Amino acid sequence: MANTLQSRKRVRQIESRTAVNKARRSRIRTFIRKVEEAIASGDRDAASAALRAAQPELMRGVTRGVFHRNTAARKISRLSARIKAMG
Repeated sequence: MANTLQSRKRVRQIESRTAVNKARRSRIRTFIRKVEEAIASGDRDAASAALRAAQPELMRGVTRGVFHRNTAARKISRLSARIKAMG
C-alpha cells in the first residue's frame, strides 16, 4: 500500500485516469464493432460510412494516449482492406 502523501495522491490520480481511459477504449471498440458488423452484413456503403466515423475516433484515442499510433493505423488499414475486398 502507498505510504507517502505523494504516492497516495498518485494512486487516486491513476484510478481516475484508468476510468477515463477505459471509457475511451470502450467507445473506440464500439465504433470498430459497428464497422465489422456492417462488413459481416455485406453492406459496403454502410461499412464505408461506419469506417469514416471510426477513423477520427481511433486517431483521437492515439492523441489521448489510449492506443499507439501504429496500432490505430493497422486497425484502420485492415478494416479498409476488408471493405475494399467486399467487391
